[in-house]
Amino acid sequence: MSQDGASQFQEVIRQELELSVKKELEKILTTASSHEFEHTKKDLDGFRKLFHRFLQEKGPSVDWGKIQRPPEDSIQPYEKIKARGLPDNISSVLNKLVVVKLNGGLGTSMGCKGPKSLIGVRNENTFLDLTVQQIEHLNKTYNTDVPLVLMNSFNTDEDTKKILQKYNHCRVKIYTFNQSRYPRINKESLLPVAKDVSYSGENTEAWYPPGHGDIYASFYNSGLLDTFIGEGKEYIFVSNIDNLGATVDLYILNHLMNPPNGKRCEFVMEVTNKTRADVKGGTLTQYEGKLRLVEIAQVPKAHVDEFKSVSKFKIFNTNNLWISLAAVKRLQEQNAIDMEIIVNAKTLDGGLNVIQLETAVGAAIKSFENSLGINVPRSRFLPVKTTSDLLLVMSNLYSLNAGSLTMSEKREFPTVPLVKLGSSFTKVQDYLRRFESIPDMLELDHLTVSGDVTFGKNVSLKN
Repeated sequence: MSQDGASQFQEVIRQELELSVKKELEKILTTASSHEFEHTKKDLDGFRKLFHRFLQEKGPSVDWGKIQRPPEDSIQPYEKIKARGLPDNISSVLNKLVVVKLNGGLGTSMGCKGPKSLIGVRNENTFLDLTVQQIEHLNKTYNTDVPLVLMNSFNTDEDTKKILQKYNHCRVKIYTFNQSRYPRINKESLLPVAKDVSYSGENTEAWYPPGHGDIYASFYNSGLLDTFIGEGKEYIFVSNIDNLGATVDLYILNHLMNPPNGKRCEFVMEVTNKTRADVKGGTLTQYEGKLRLVEIAQVPKAHVDEFKSVSKFKIFNTNNLWISLAAVKRLQEQNAIDMEIIVNAKTLDGGLNVIQLETAVGAAIKSFENSLGINVPRSRFLPVKTTSDLLLVMSNLYSLNAGSLTMSEKREFPTVPLVKLGSSFTKVQDYLRRFESIPDMLELDHLTVSGDVTFGKNVSLKN
């Protein structure tokens, strides 16, 4: 078969597959009740667009030959931003800000049921408690009205909303919106696994939240974007709720609102220097004249080792992002937010192989005007993904003040110890059972624990 014939044949197959998926989605939509219909339709339309792109695009989405180091001035050192100081009217600058936390994740990787944000991390405080304390402290200190917005998923929405009542008397207005719910696809047939809109019983595993890149469409569709623009808000600060270092930084906010060259950035990504633990993190590059986030999944296999090189790609994305609300509205209405598709393969409990199509919020950086990276101190990246991370933040390495963790002045090195707890510690309840009290870790450099180990009271770890 000639090359033209082969590509025509592939095109016919692609069109037939799209038609089959469209029919399946229409069947699913007929099972939605009247109050579910509108948002289910929006979700399924969004999925169809993503699926269409997935069929069109083949192979890694970056041409390695076009990747260049970012120009010097496109990634600014935090010290330079901080050296500008703060204006007298910092309250009026803060009143332009909305804090958005990505709250779609479950605590399953740490053996917990329910939203990850409700796991206790320090003195009985959960991730959500600490976030609310931080913003309340800001609002009281500067007499401002910075709201907190939680982007929930269908997995976390109900449990999170139940908890929110406890913050009714805090000086923080809290809003929630739900990210989309997309159907998982059978890896063999490429058809949706779901047969109806429910996500209980045998349909539990048929749906998934499509990654945090979904924030732009979901925030827009929720009506909150327009509400905040109407209230005079100008920027959102977006971060993962499990990153305890992602607090509101007044110097970065001031740089956004009062840029030294008079030209405002629409998108700022906080990056930080890679260590051996971060070689897989997405990095900022220059690509076709724009700043672009490149993730390891997009890198051709032959260049993965080069991508992991700490000397060539020195920084990685912390997923702390500052984004212009007006720009999100403009790009969303022009359908101009371009994010690479991440194909995530999973095996369901019954053994069925599926794929889910996702996008990442930082990948949209190339769609915004005048984007900027800021190389921030490592202290702004303190994610808690495992119980090893949990041990660090529970220890005396950090002190807690108004919801924010800061490295103890008694620690002589600026870096955090490298901690690897074995499989006996994976689940939070097992981890807690194995520590009678959290050890003193001020002089620790690295710790590896394997096997059936328990720690007694008043242990000091040092090396």
